[in-house]
Order: sequence, then C-alpha cells, then structure tokens
Amino acid sequence: MADNGDEEYRIQQGDYVVLKRGDIFKAVQIVPKKKIIFEKQWFFLDNAVGNLYSTTFEISSGGILQPQKLKETGNPSDLKEAGTDNRNIVDDGKSQKLTRDDIETLKEQGLKGQEIIQQLIENSSTFRDKTEYAQDKYIKKKKKKYENTVTILKPSCRILAMMYHGREPGKICHLRYDTLAQMLTLANIHAHSKVLVFETCAGLVLGSIMERMGGYGSVIQMYPGGGPVRAGVESFGFPAHFHDTLHEFPICHVNALLAGELDTTAKDPTAGKDRLFQQPLQDVYSNSLWHEPVCLIIRLFRRLVIASRFHPCPVLMTLLKFLAPSRPFVVYSQYKETLIECYTKLKEQGGTVNLRLSDTWLRHYQVNVLNVLFYAVNAVLIHT
Repeated sequence: MADNGDEEYRIQQGDYVVLKRGDIFKAVQIVPKKKIIFEKQWFFLDNAVGNLYSTTFEISSGGILQPQKLKETGNPSDLKEAGTDNRNIVDDGKSQKLTRDDIETLKEQGLKGQEIIQQLIENSSTFRDKTEYAQDKYIKKKKKKYENTVTILKPSCRILAMMYHGREPGKICHLRYDTLAQMLTLANIHAHSKVLVFETCAGLVLGSIMERMGGYGSVIQMYPGGGPVRAGVESFGFPAHFHDTLHEFPICHVNALLAGELDTTAKDPTAGKDRLFQQPLQDVYSNSLWHEPVCLIIRLFRRLVIASRFHPCPVLMTLLKFLAPSRPFVVYSQYKETLIECYTKLKEQGGTVNLRLSDTWLRHYQVNVLNVLFYAVNAVLIHT
C-alpha cells in the first residue's frame, strides 16, 4: 500500500496521465474497465492504479498491465561485440536466420519482447560486425516492434508540448517545448501572478501558465469565437482549486469594454446596447456593476502572453492598453513577418523598453549516444 505522503506521486483513479512508448505520447484519463488503444495495441489501465508515475508496464494477454521487472529493463546486448565499420555488411535479407513463422512461434510460446530481441541478435550473422552505434540503432528498432511495454507519466507542460508537437503540431501553432519554456520565463510567470492570455494552442499555453502558478493568482483567458478551447488544460489534470483562478472573456467585446459600453449585468454580452456605460477606463475601477473577470482584467493585469494563429498585431495593440507600467509581455508567432510588424509598430508608438525580436531554434546533435541541445536565449517577441 502507498503511504499517505507519496499519493501525489502514485497513479490514482480518475487521474489524467500520459502514455509513452518510444517517442510517441498520448494523454488519457484513468477510467475503470475502459479499453485504451495506443500504438496498435489495446489494454486496460486498471492495474496501473497505485503504482508510481514513470513506471513501465508489460502488456500481457487480455490487455492486463504488469509492472516491468527490473531485470528486464537492461539492454539485451550489454556484453555485445562490435565491429569497427559497416563497409563490408551487405543488406541482402539473408543475415537473419529466424523467419516470420519462427518469430510467431516464439510469441506463442510466451516469450516476451526482450527475449525475442535476444533471439534475433543471436540468429543474426551480421550483428557482431556492426558498429556499436549501428547495433544500438538495430536494438531500438526491434524494441519498437516487439516490446509490448508502455510507460505512464505524470502530465507536465514539457511532456504535453512534446506530445502535441509530435502528433498534431498545427494545433499548437508549431510551438516547441523550448520556445514555450522561454515564453514562461520572459513573462516572469510565478505564483500569485495576474496574467492575461490570448492563445489558440488548444489550451497548452494556458495550462502551462496555470501549472507554473501552482493554483495561486489569477488568469484571464481571452478567447475568439463562441467559447474558450481548453482541451490541453484538461490533460494537465489540475485539482479543482486551480480552476478557481481561471476566468474568461471574449476578445470580441474588448473594444466595448474599453469604450465603457459593455453591460456586464446582462447574461448576454450583446445586450449591452440597451444600457451603455459612457465613462472613461480609469473611472471603471469604482463601478460595482462590472463582474469579477472584467474587474480582474482592469485591476490585476500584470502579465500578457499572446500565442495565436491570428495576426498578433491588432490583438497586441489592443490588450497593451490593459497592461500596467513596467510589466512584461510576450508574443509568439510561427511567422516572423507578423512579429516584425509588431516590433515596428511598438517602436513607432513608443512607451516600451527592452523590446527584443528573437528567432529561436533547437537542433539535436548526435555524437555517439550524446544529444546536444542548443537554445536561443532572451526573447520577447518569439518566432520558431
């Protein structure tokens, strides 16, 4: 049984989790007796409840998950011999002695993925002649094909950003996890922050901001269309008190709010035409008719984050009117031309300091098994 002190590190019924196999991720919720299909395999998550996050499970017959034993996590060729180069290896399809029928027979005999891979290595006439790098690549390829394992991770902004970018990058405007990290840092997001967010990234940016705030502070989500999109926020699996800090306001009514013409006492925001508030913005502070989200926009707005598929310039120039003096703002776009326009207009208008336009990039260098990551630093207007 789990101790009370580590319950937050253990998988619970109803939790949102991220499944991982290789470089593939999928966000799901733990629901009793619900069949999960992931990478052409189906299984149930009932047996995962009570185990620690980041545990790797074997998928046994009937879709039952069993924690993978420690002895099975090793490399099947830890003591392998390696060649110096691959120049004499000919890929003629005859190097593997095991046929497809032989492999199916091994599966029927109950051999697991690790054992099948070991059999493939032992029956390969060219494996020992390959370089160490080529051997690791071969094993990785066979693991992906024959190992019936899945790792269950606790959702985080980094993991979810990698998941969206790997599966559906268009939904998050091709926002990478390194760029998202820079946005949160440059906007100085922390607990008790008062943040205004306009994003069309399936709620990923909004959820990342809420995660960093830890349930303390206030977040105003400005949304286009008929309602806010928060699929990414749900995948984080935040506790109920996190959502108490989240408010929403339609972007289409911002101009009416600035002009003092919005009737916030009506359930339908468009009904404000019958009752107009003709008063300047600074006089709204003492108006008791403004509901809580609008008051938070006016009084508590201290950060601005924009990451949208729309042209950011009109949105930025409008929402900057709510920004308190000496407060940071961050704008992301996947197109540099739109950010150049924002930069030019802000320079012409004046009133901003430490304004920077940055083109971030991420490159993976592979030297044997070492991945070296390079990051661009210090950006306010961000483009990938």
